[in-house]
Amino acid sequence: MQIFENTEIAFKHRSDKELKKAAILFRYMKNPVIVKIAGILANLGIRFNLPVKWLVKPTIFDHFCGGERLEESRELINFMAKFNVRCVLDYAAENQKSEDEIQAVINEIIRTMDFAVNNPSVPFSVFKPSALAPVQILANAGSGEISATRHLPEIEKFRNNVKTLCQAAFERGIPVMIDAEESHYQDIVDKVAIEMMELYNKEKAIVFNTIQMYRHDRLNFLKDCLGFSQQKNYHLGLKIVRGAYMDQERARARKMGYPSPVYADKQSTDNAFNSAISLCLENIGNTSLFVGTHNEESLLFLTDKMNEYNLKKDDQRIYISQLQGMSDHISFNMAHESYNVAKYLPYGPFQYLLPYLIRRVEENKSVTGQAGRELQFISREIIRRKSLINKKQ
Repeated sequence: MQIFENTEIAFKHRSDKELKKAAILFRYMKNPVIVKIAGILANLGIRFNLPVKWLVKPTIFDHFCGGERLEESRELINFMAKFNVRCVLDYAAENQKSEDEIQAVINEIIRTMDFAVNNPSVPFSVFKPSALAPVQILANAGSGEISATRHLPEIEKFRNNVKTLCQAAFERGIPVMIDAEESHYQDIVDKVAIEMMELYNKEKAIVFNTIQMYRHDRLNFLKDCLGFSQQKNYHLGLKIVRGAYMDQERARARKMGYPSPVYADKQSTDNAFNSAISLCLENIGNTSLFVGTHNEESLLFLTDKMNEYNLKKDDQRIYISQLQGMSDHISFNMAHESYNVAKYLPYGPFQYLLPYLIRRVEENKSVTGQAGRELQFISREIIRRKSLINKKQ
């Protein structure tokens, strides 16, 4: 994995002070007791509107987020562009309920598209389906209750909201990614996403759907999507990820008494993820691929497959992505090697981002997991810089 080992390149964008701050942050995030207490406090803050901003804003918020407003992210976007790393502005709104809230989200996402038109360092826009309709409406549609007359107008509103954003993306030439949701209401999202691709992807991939490969039905779904796009003669836009709702999916399956929709082990997910990459590259003639992963083995698999198919590193149909504040050893080293890299950069009101930050902390908590790996690379770079200073003295 030599491509990921150069910590000088990986952290060239970080000052000594920022590196030390990140090392402290990930050291705390490795501690399960601290993470549990932090999660409880953050959830209490959300539930009772407690004043936790003073603690979270200068720590995990600053590390993982672009800011509370789009304009606050501009400086970071322009800075990372100097290292050939682009950004996807992710307005962190989800689970919106009222029509006013939903319309405000639509307006803000269109603002990110307008921003992207004038900034080549922002190659994609993105939105969460649950920001465009109440979750219960989507869940009812996913459970087959869409046929009930009382839900049809709400589903049509959701479809129209999605179409508004896809039309805006099409008019601006800025691709838009539709993020994935939990399996019990993903079906309606998939259905609408495929409709939008058929409408707007005639010349190139403007609309991208997201496939979570930890679901054991997704590889067949991907094959169906490839078949649909070829039959209907449109470009397929796909964002491939492992998945974000494993615990929730398994817990709901146990509670409701149905088989879990996710694989029982990580290796099966890894195999499905790599198979998805292979299928997309085999069909790259009418497929554009956005690979969201922090897994080095899968990215090496991707680069090997690109070589096998004689695809250039900077082929505009292929992007790789990691979350802001994580896996800089991947992002900046691959960007240095001329691959298309885009960091997912969430921004938005503090109360919107707090649930996102809780998820980031929880997924980083294990010693053998992400936090330990992040700390390992950061520590190596701190030691490397100290050794340079010592040599000069």
